[in-house]
Amino acid sequence: MSVEQLYQEIILDHYRAKHHSGLRDPYEAEVTHVNPSCGDEILLRVHLDGERVADVSYDAVGCSISQASTSVMADLVIGKTVDEALAVASVFSDMMHSQGDYAPDEDVLEDGIAFLGVAQFPARVKCALLGWSAWKDAAARALALAELVEAKTLAEPVEAATPAEPVEANPEEES
Repeated sequence: MSVEQLYQEIILDHYRAKHHSGLRDPYEAEVTHVNPSCGDEILLRVHLDGERVADVSYDAVGCSISQASTSVMADLVIGKTVDEALAVASVFSDMMHSQGDYAPDEDVLEDGIAFLGVAQFPARVKCALLGWSAWKDAAARALALAELVEAKTLAEPVEAATPAEPVEANPEEES
């Protein structure tokens, strides 16, 4: 089996058994992205635990490349901090814009290296990047929401706690 055939098989495996597919709660941000050139569409949710990506769930309609790439993306970003995941997204984007002239790091991209061959076809690059773009958008929105909530929490006045008044027993009621 050639490397190209292996890469095609990885893409088809992720298309047939999409990892993290299906919308789940909880989530802090939900986005919809569409590739107008081919009609691929994704609705994606991100759940953060602090700065860590706790979950990515999605519902997608489109070609095998866009759906498989989203499956791979979810595998790669879940469990990482947002900054670590953005670094992986940047490496994937660099590979996709390389026109196939790239030496991917399998330790960073794992199954994502299978899309190196797709990078040779400019019309398909947008397909491969659709889920990644949606994830970056949703992660940015989730972080912005977290900052807004934190700022609001810090801005709210804190009521001074007053000690409870001691309750004295009424001697007349005890008899």
